[in-house]
Amino acid sequence: MKNLRIRILITTALVIALSSLGVRAASAADSTAVNCTDVSSAAGPAARAAAQPVTVWLAGDSTMANPSGRCPVGWGSPFAAEFNTDVTVRNHAVGGRSIQTWLYESNVSSTKGSNGECVITSPTYSARWQAMLNASTGMKAGDYRFIQFGINDSSSTCPRHVGTARYQQLMTMMAQAALARGAHPVLLTPVAAITCSGSTATKNRGFVNQTFAAGAATGAPVIDLQTLSVSLYDSLRFCPNNGDYGSGPVGAFFCNDHTHFETYGAQRVAGLVAGDVRRQNLALAAYLK
Repeated sequence: MKNLRIRILITTALVIALSSLGVRAASAADSTAVNCTDVSSAAGPAARAAAQPVTVWLAGDSTMANPSGRCPVGWGSPFAAEFNTDVTVRNHAVGGRSIQTWLYESNVSSTKGSNGECVITSPTYSARWQAMLNASTGMKAGDYRFIQFGINDSSSTCPRHVGTARYQQLMTMMAQAALARGAHPVLLTPVAAITCSGSTATKNRGFVNQTFAAGAATGAPVIDLQTLSVSLYDSLRFCPNNGDYGSGPVGAFFCNDHTHFETYGAQRVAGLVAGDVRRQNLALAAYLK
């Protein structure tokens, strides 16, 4: 009897101990499950946000514009190929435009005022800018707005001439208009033409400081496309150049004017822009291929 009682006590103690261990194991498993659920629900919105369709709106000149023939081809044309199918690129770049003629089109006169700026005969915006500002079909929250001018703006004559202060003012205004609609402005310095100093490509565009100033004023990121493009030209060994822009590696990249791009050149410049979107870790980078 005594031995039987001892065995019963030992068995009971073992059952209690094993039950306790089971409870603790279950609690740990439940805790892990809860934590996993928390991580999943925290990551979920980010993943879902990245999957929301986004429109990228482009405003610029011929170095960005869609082609009207074999050459030139603006980098905005192949830009869509850098992204997955959740991104739609709407390219409203137009050849020959300064930032002011893009905004006001024929309302910019060929006469300079006393302030040295081209006279605007009417404050009415161009149809392309009005379309982007349209509350129902234009820029919406979460979209992106890429703005690149500064090539035609350096003209000394109107209607394309734009002074540096006016350029900064207009670029700032365009960025603010995007922000007011919940869109994300991205500002770009003008892409470089190919000019050489010996074996080195050189920068040849203005309005760089004004672009960075507009970015600082609005909090918009700036892609320094002039610096990026010059570095690319050096890596491709485009310099020295004897003035022949229609053959060889330079001719495969540029039209025969050392400024505008063949299809290959446009693709490489689009890749530069996409690469800097990734380097700066913009939210748009989640949609890159």
